[in-house]
Amino acid sequence: MYSALSFLEQYWTATTEIGILAIVLYYTCLRLRGMQGGRILLRLVLIFIILTLLSRFFNLTVIEWLLHSLSGFFALALVIIFQPELRRAITELGSNHFLLTTSEKHETLGELVGSVIELSNKGFGALLVIERKISLRPIIETGVPINCDYSRELILTMFHPKTVLHDGAVILHKDHIVAAACILPLTQREDLDRNLGLRHRAALGLTESTDSVAIVVSEETGHISICHNGVIRPNLGAEEFQQQLNQLLLLAET
Repeated sequence: MYSALSFLEQYWTATTEIGILAIVLYYTCLRLRGMQGGRILLRLVLIFIILTLLSRFFNLTVIEWLLHSLSGFFALALVIIFQPELRRAITELGSNHFLLTTSEKHETLGELVGSVIELSNKGFGALLVIERKISLRPIIETGVPINCDYSRELILTMFHPKTVLHDGAVILHKDHIVAAACILPLTQREDLDRNLGLRHRAALGLTESTDSVAIVVSEETGHISICHNGVIRPNLGAEEFQQQLNQLLLLAET
């Protein structure tokens, strides 16, 4: 016990630094996994670290010099490439959207459920996508930036058949409306029901390659469907729709 305390007293600075770096690296890796190019970036960083260690261990001076010379350019390139994700992360850290309480999540989800049910009752076709860990930046760039707090009235207005924005997908992030009229990739599956429209096929196409949740309201029937992981849950009643959404968005995070 005494030896352990003396060790901590002697090396407490190094221990603290290692702990802080481990936490920062852990959350950085989690954030990178959420980016579409995150895995490629992690591999490049791993290759860079391995080459650096090998060059120092085997005294490969030329490779070590090249890595040292390119490190600044590499860091600058990463900042430029991932600038939108970095800006969003900093914005979230400085806003209350990053620290939503459970009650606030339930309130936002209740507003979303109410909006979708009202869209269904009015017979407005709609496609809403909830962004999760994997970034939808390429999809968001195809639409019109909105960047405002969630509003049921705004959602109903955007999906009104006579508005310009009704014909695409609305992207949501937490309690924020990010963009509207976004274009989604269509699924290429051939085993689907022929009665499925473009909204349903677009929702399936996006959820096949991301972890997002897509909500579809049929313009012809008013039926509500949820797509996740390339699976569609069609023709949901109001209560069943709320249960499915709670399970996907609330229970999965606890």
